[in-house]
Amino acid sequence: MNKILCGLCFILLLSSGCNNKNSTAQTEFDESKIYFFYHDRCPYCHDAMDFLNTNYPTLPVTMVNVYNDGGLDLLKRCADKFELGQNIGTPLLCMGKHYIMGWSETSPRQFDNYVRPFLKK
Repeated sequence: MNKILCGLCFILLLSSGCNNKNSTAQTEFDESKIYFFYHDRCPYCHDAMDFLNTNYPTLPVTMVNVYNDGGLDLLKRCADKFELGQNIGTPLLCMGKHYIMGWSETSPRQFDNYVRPFLKK
């Protein structure tokens, strides 16, 4: 019985270590990816998500909820890269050398232009 309990504890420790690696990896900013920073209650975030799901359903986008572990830190790294200062809002899309903060009538056209290099990969 003790061997079984020790085995289960070992498996739990291994799996919890894997989860820590994933959350650490999520705090690293990779310029070759598209990041979508959002907040669950943000209506503009939902508009942007609808646009992406409709027009780019297979596009690999790293979705980052700013209220999840590491989400706010990654948002700050993106904001630092683009020198946004303290004026940061959602949605925030970081795409290589470009970003879109907020979502308006002109955002879909702007996104279409910025996403071109990512479609060639």
